[in-house]
Amino acid sequence: MRSIRPLSLALISLAFAGGTAFAQDADTGSDTASGKRFAVVGSATVLQPHSDPQPGLDIDGDVAPTLSASWYATDNIAVELWGAADKFNHRVKDAGGKIGTVDQQPIALSGQYHFGAADNVFRPFVGLGYYESNFSDEDIAGGGPHVGLETAKGAIATLGMDFNINSTWFARADARYMKGDADVRAAGVRTGDELRLDPWTVGIGLGARF
Repeated sequence: MRSIRPLSLALISLAFAGGTAFAQDADTGSDTASGKRFAVVGSATVLQPHSDPQPGLDIDGDVAPTLSASWYATDNIAVELWGAADKFNHRVKDAGGKIGTVDQQPIALSGQYHFGAADNVFRPFVGLGYYESNFSDEDIAGGGPHVGLETAKGAIATLGMDFNINSTWFARADARYMKGDADVRAAGVRTGDELRLDPWTVGIGLGARF
């Protein structure tokens, strides 16, 4: 939960600024979200790997801050770069309990379609793209050679909803599913085993468009 604390402070600051911007927009009544081509979003995100990545193993989920930057070719079509601003830390368990920990930090590039007009209060969107998730600080007990995980790669699907506060500020809720396995290494050599991670994420955040 320590990862959320600085992000929470940032979101509170953004929310305050958003309220000020909302008041200014209400005064002028002339601003619009249509035609704005860039957006950034900061979120608090839960990442949960597959419940059975390998027979006899379980990997806990974690919470970390994520960031995204989008370029809108039109009001409805966008390209998004999304990733974790900090590492997700996972406990690895077997039938006897915790046997170690591993960190991962995903990044993804996706094409998105945002439904409805740019100024609609509710704007659902869908996305499809490619992701990579780097693993580090593997500390898995067993008394043998060091166990490591290679970078997971594959497809990512996104489903989300934007809630427009005004023409600049919006809140976002999204869910993402990443399909990809990670090859297992022992003492730097592939073992032929794979972890079926296939993680999904749920995020809530605040964004700005310009």
